Amino acid sequence: MMKHDIIPADFLKELERRFFWWQSIGNAPRGSDRIVAQAMSLGSFDDVRWLETVIGPNLLAQLMLHAEPGWISDRSWEFWRGRLTLATGLPIPETPPRRSFDAEAL
Repeated sequence: MMKHDIIPADFLKELERRFFWWQSIGNAPRGSDRIVAQAMSLGSFDDVRWLETVIGPNLLAQLMLHAEPGWISDRSWEFWRGRLTLATGLPIPETPPRRSFDAEAL
């Protein structure tokens, strides 16, 4: 969902190196949205500032609006929601997306 061409490839590689300690499934590379969301969820305050400087608050807010369930923890969601709503004025939901299961379908 993010504009991949404006995020430096070396920045994404560094985020992936630091925030993913497991192998990706199959041969497909991880998407930049997933890599950045993992950094948003696990990063330090220095990482927060780094993400805001390199990517910018508008793209980070857009990532939150299109995040998949489980990408960003509740605690990190609340932190980023407050920070990015203030910076961008965009309405970001109070809670991150959740997985839902239909028991009848199982």
